[in-house]
Amino acid sequence: MATVTRGVGPRTSTGFEYIFPAIRGVQAGREYYVSMCPLRLIPKIFVFDEDELGPELRAQRILNKGRLPALTKYVLDNPDDYVFSALTASVDGDMDFESTGTDGTAFRTGQLRISMAARFLINDGQHRRAAIELALKENPDLGDETIAVVFFHDSGLARSQQMFADLNRHAVRPARSIGVLYDHRDSEAQITRTVVSRSAVFKGYVEMEKSNLSARSRKMFTLSALYYGTQALLQGVEVKPGEGAALAQAYWEAVDKLLPEWAAVRRLELSASEMRRDFIHSHGIALHALGRIGNSLLRDSTSVTKWKRRLAPLKKVDWSRSNNDWEGRAIVGGRVSKSHQNVTLTVNYLRNHLGLGLSPEEQRVEDAYLRGDA
Repeated sequence: MATVTRGVGPRTSTGFEYIFPAIRGVQAGREYYVSMCPLRLIPKIFVFDEDELGPELRAQRILNKGRLPALTKYVLDNPDDYVFSALTASVDGDMDFESTGTDGTAFRTGQLRISMAARFLINDGQHRRAAIELALKENPDLGDETIAVVFFHDSGLARSQQMFADLNRHAVRPARSIGVLYDHRDSEAQITRTVVSRSAVFKGYVEMEKSNLSARSRKMFTLSALYYGTQALLQGVEVKPGEGAALAQAYWEAVDKLLPEWAAVRRLELSASEMRRDFIHSHGIALHALGRIGNSLLRDSTSVTKWKRRLAPLKKVDWSRSNNDWEGRAIVGGRVSKSHQNVTLTVNYLRNHLGLGLSPEEQRVEDAYLRGDA
């Protein structure tokens, strides 16, 4: 835990200083230090690079404030279960590491003294830092908790910019499917996983890790596509606790009976790759659109008999890519499009087949498409 003390000897800087329990390491011939820093101290000592400077004069990107509400809510909603990775910072000022001994582990552990006149610059983790500051305002009790901080000595702007580039060079956002697979807080993710594990329609035919299927994949769907479809299906629908998965499963199994190609793949009469090549109903845009259609039906009535009867005309929809009706709606330039506008145009097409009305926003998008503006 960091402390603040007054420098009184030759081994400390004049004035006040921070003292962090730390571990010393070496990378590329340079010493660096790892410590645990109280959250309450994070907003006080770590500063952002000046937003008004041009990018060539900064060592960080400008803070994206749009990301902060979700990060802050994550911490506040999960005070007993949140996880933040380490911050990385450069220190422009005096740093003095005092080992607890001269050999082995004792040489690597000790106290890191940093002058309070030093400037701390975050190389990685500026959005976590900002979210911590906002969360502390709502829940000050978080202040005694800690986050790991990696301290490097500031070697100038060029070095700090290179650190930022190197730290982010190989960062890869995980595929949405594996995020759904591992997310145990998101109720829709839990429902989607339950449907996949229970329903013969999906069990064994859903890619659980990747969010894109290769041309030769034997899977029919991605978990992320089914997740977005199920999320759209249940949005605003009132169901009793624990019944969401059963309702979603019933809906997707009803859809399956109206799309003969899905069953043909399971009977090995058609390969998954051939179905995806020739039809669009297993693509993400179609599952999302089908979810929105189901949502309209379920909002009117959760009676299985009623919504199944209204869903029946779906069997007459021509889902083949050769159907010119899909061009500009689900297909743009020969490729299936996942844009919000194309999802809406696909929903509109299905609504017309099922005799369902369009919302004002859907009508606006439809009118623009018919005018050739889409």
